[in-house]
Amino acid sequence: MKLTNTLAFAALSSLALAACDSGTSNGTVTIKAVGSSTVFPFAKKVSEEFALNNPDFGSPIIESTGSGKGFTLFCAGAGADTPSMTNASRRMKKGEFETCGANGVAEITELQVGLDGIAFASKQGGITMNLTPEAVYKALAAKPYGKEQTAKNWSDIDPSYPNKPILVYGPPSTSGTRDALKELILEAGCKADPAMKELKESDEDRYDQICTEVRSDGVFVETGENDNLIVSKLAANADAVGVFGYSYLEENLDKVHGLSMNGVEPTYENIASFTYPGARPLFVYVKKSHLDAVPGLKQFVAQWAKMWKKDGPLAKIGLVANPDDVMAAMDKASTEFPSLDGAELK
Repeated sequence: MKLTNTLAFAALSSLALAACDSGTSNGTVTIKAVGSSTVFPFAKKVSEEFALNNPDFGSPIIESTGSGKGFTLFCAGAGADTPSMTNASRRMKKGEFETCGANGVAEITELQVGLDGIAFASKQGGITMNLTPEAVYKALAAKPYGKEQTAKNWSDIDPSYPNKPILVYGPPSTSGTRDALKELILEAGCKADPAMKELKESDEDRYDQICTEVRSDGVFVETGENDNLIVSKLAANADAVGVFGYSYLEENLDKVHGLSMNGVEPTYENIASFTYPGARPLFVYVKKSHLDAVPGLKQFVAQWAKMWKKDGPLAKIGLVANPDDVMAAMDKASTEFPSLDGAELK
């Protein structure tokens, strides 16, 4: 079945897909990438440079769908009408990898394109406090430590915090940023209670519910896959807090300022060194069956590698470069396209 899908796709590509639809450009298959809103501005920048340097291939189509939906679209099949790449602000899950395989997406290359941070921010001149994972968990959990959620003001969490209503604008459940918020911040805060560690061993489903379920009483407001909307919400409300990728903080420092976490500011240096608690890797996934079938795809990946350096164009818009050893490995992977081993996924 996998061989049949691959051959069928190659045959379609060799015919240059003469039918004119939204997935073609100049009579050939257009590079299409979906996925993370956090990775989106970086992918768009790479796409723009690629189009300038490779006019014969046309401009890739980049869609911001959220990491979760991106994997769904990417893993739907290997045909010409499916994305060649998906961008993600978290690593692919084992179940997603298995879905890909079941649908004929047999070989995938994973590229860690850089680092980012889960930044907490507020309006310039607005509310400020030194947050901790435990404080954020107590403020946002549906049932903190399994108990009723009663906190209304930040001062209910910590007397040193402002006596202001808790209002946090953040990503939806389909976003990789939401997944990272759960894993890096909420779960870390939840595990501050020794009883939660014991619960994980005895009832992992109950543990996941208590530690990662976000309250739904209007205190945490989902704003869709547009992080710029969070910035505008913060600009309109000095008492609100927003959660988004570091790059959006970096781009909007004239409007918002970052809130420290464990006394550490969300800065490029602190994310690069992983001293900031919300630091996370960002990924791009490539279908290997599309590398020869989709004109320009290899060159597009090469364009990423040219731009993800420490002092490169992507760093100028907020991407934190990989550590040197990871950078070397990714530079190699961007030309050799090793296959992802699903055994190492969770």
